[in-house]
Amino acid sequence: MTISLPTGSAAAATASQSSKAAQPLPAAGADKAKASGDSQVKSAEASARSALNVQILQSSLEVSIQAGDKSQALLFRSAIDKINEALAPDLGPDALQGAMSQDNSPEATAGRIVALSTGFFDAYAAQHPGEDPETLARNFVDLIRGGFEKGFGEAKELLKGLGVLSGDIESGIMKTYDLVHKGLDDFLGAKLAPPAASDTASPGGDKATAASS
Repeated sequence: MTISLPTGSAAAATASQSSKAAQPLPAAGADKAKASGDSQVKSAEASARSALNVQILQSSLEVSIQAGDKSQALLFRSAIDKINEALAPDLGPDALQGAMSQDNSPEATAGRIVALSTGFFDAYAAQHPGEDPETLARNFVDLIRGGFEKGFGEAKELLKGLGVLSGDIESGIMKTYDLVHKGLDDFLGAKLAPPAASDTASPGGDKATAASS
């Protein structure tokens, strides 16, 4: 019996086909590598843009604070936000709608904070019917103080982080801090003060009435 062996050219062709079949497809791998590289480049560009935006925002805020004492506006906004958080369980979200003002002096800023916050005492009292008046007033003022302290602390830390918490800016916000607490003390004192006696019930009033007759 005769066995036919493949010729040299036929064997070479078979080996070549087997080699081609075993090789990976280079195009797919190249496409994946290119896509991965493009993704990394885009991610790096996005990170760079984000960092640049933060630097621009920080620089702009620092310049604004130094140029026009925007520290009081920052303190006001931060205080109102935190007082709103404190009042939210009783009065709902954003009870205080704090309007900004052109007058950012410590006196004006403290006055707005005290007026806006204490103006909601009646609404707060309505949520606590039957509560002792003195306890009600003290609890309300404690709530406002707590919110203000948080807002003041956040504003102070931001100014400190920007490196501008010194000189007039520091003394200005500290004056506002003292004035707000004084205003809350005055408000509480007025709520706790006994009602004034009427003139008709006083001995002087009776004597004046008797003398005239």
